[in-house]
Amino acid sequence: MKVIFVKNELLKKVSMIELFYDLVFVYMISQVTGLIHHLQNGVISPSALSIFTLVVIVSINSWMVQTVFNNRYGKSQWSNVILSFVDMAIVLYMSNAFSDTFDRHLIGFFIAAGLLSLTLAIQYLLVFVQTKNEYDRNIAMAFMRILFFRTACLLAGGVLAGRWGTTIALFGIITSWIIPAFTGKHTQKHPIIFSHLLERLTALIIIMFGETIVGISKYFTQNTFSIQSIMIFIIVVSLFFTYIVEFDHLIEEQRTHETGNLLIYLHYFILFGLSLVTVALDFIHESEANAIFSITCLYVGIALFYIGIVITSYYNKTTLKLENYVVVAFIIATLMGYFTSMCFATFSIIAGVTALTTLINVVVITLSLVRRYERWPRYKYRRT
Repeated sequence: MKVIFVKNELLKKVSMIELFYDLVFVYMISQVTGLIHHLQNGVISPSALSIFTLVVIVSINSWMVQTVFNNRYGKSQWSNVILSFVDMAIVLYMSNAFSDTFDRHLIGFFIAAGLLSLTLAIQYLLVFVQTKNEYDRNIAMAFMRILFFRTACLLAGGVLAGRWGTTIALFGIITSWIIPAFTGKHTQKHPIIFSHLLERLTALIIIMFGETIVGISKYFTQNTFSIQSIMIFIIVVSLFFTYIVEFDHLIEEQRTHETGNLLIYLHYFILFGLSLVTVALDFIHESEANAIFSITCLYVGIALFYIGIVITSYYNKTTLKLENYVVVAFIIATLMGYFTSMCFATFSIIAGVTALTTLINVVVITLSLVRRYERWPRYKYRRT
């Protein structure tokens, strides 16, 4: 089938409204990460971890839907601005409408999340009504169905409450999270502006790194500062620099004919990975924390982060594709770091070994980049 693309500008500036909209997610992310900061018998309780996963999927998926909508159809119209502010108010309420157990607190969360989905659906409804373009109407109709379905499930979950209500809400959340991945037959006919989506996602990850910095700040007081504090800082810096190398130097920003689905879904690996790293860096110093659990939590987070980075290489410049030895180095270094930490499960060893592990990985990917610059001189002094 021949694919016909509508006109799509290569560049789009991130608006001040979008940046303001991101501010509520700073608070939302801090609140939801707080769910897994508390231990029960030395580990994160299954209910707290489940609700953490649930809330992250709902909130970040809503953010993604809004971002993609702005990417394709965002205009400085009063309807868009007002709905954005309404969404912000709803997200602020959602940030305080859950606890670490499946109890009545989730009723308010489900209803608020349902209203958030409804406002997103209304935005697509306005596009469907206002546009005459067949492709945009198909896209709008697809997302309207997804969002109205999620709205119905979430509101039903809030009204019914109990086990049945929670089951219906969960079904709606998971289904509406997965289905957008199969909308490519419509969205590829109006591709996203790749550079805009990339900038928005990068800003979200920087917010997550900000939360990680806040999380490790307790190691940098007059009473707690030590060589281990430096090791903890090296871990965060190494992960951040790995992200920068991939997303600021290797990736092709001016891609065309992209739906953005892969770029969106791979960021869930990075987001969940950073969240686990953030809490694990706190756990490894707590005597009441289960050492095996803390180390596993830390390295699962690191592994998820690297998985996201490796998948991102699909979008790299043709001459800057991630080489196989980089992936192998990531795997070997991470596994060795994990097993070494498990064998010598003290705070000093875990911090030092993990710092060395992440440092080796960032050096490997950086040297790979330097080698490519030397091999392709046209990349040496400027980015393309």
